[in-house]
Amino acid sequence: MTDIFVVRNQLGHYWGKSKAWVDGSVPRSVMRTQHEDDAINTLFELSSKDVELRGEVIASVLTERGDPVIEPSQIPLLEEPELEEEQVKPEYMDELQTSVTP
Repeated sequence: MTDIFVVRNQLGHYWGKSKAWVDGSVPRSVMRTQHEDDAINTLFELSSKDVELRGEVIASVLTERGDPVIEPSQIPLLEEPELEEEQVKPEYMDELQTSVTP
């Protein structure tokens, strides 16, 4: 068994390999590092983007399958609202399309 480090936030969610928070129910999806300073740097970068973040670096061990031994969060993940195509489209695009004459 090898010691590794993971980043966990105040809700018990873990920073995932997909660069998003995961609840830890699938340990293979959790980002892990062999060096504590790498995990601390990741936490620092995350907290500089989100001032509300209260995170910590947790030491863990790997199972025989290579998954970290972690406790899944009991708090569900907040789902990001998906943007519809109309919301993503810049407002000035309508003006550009109407001002161009063939």
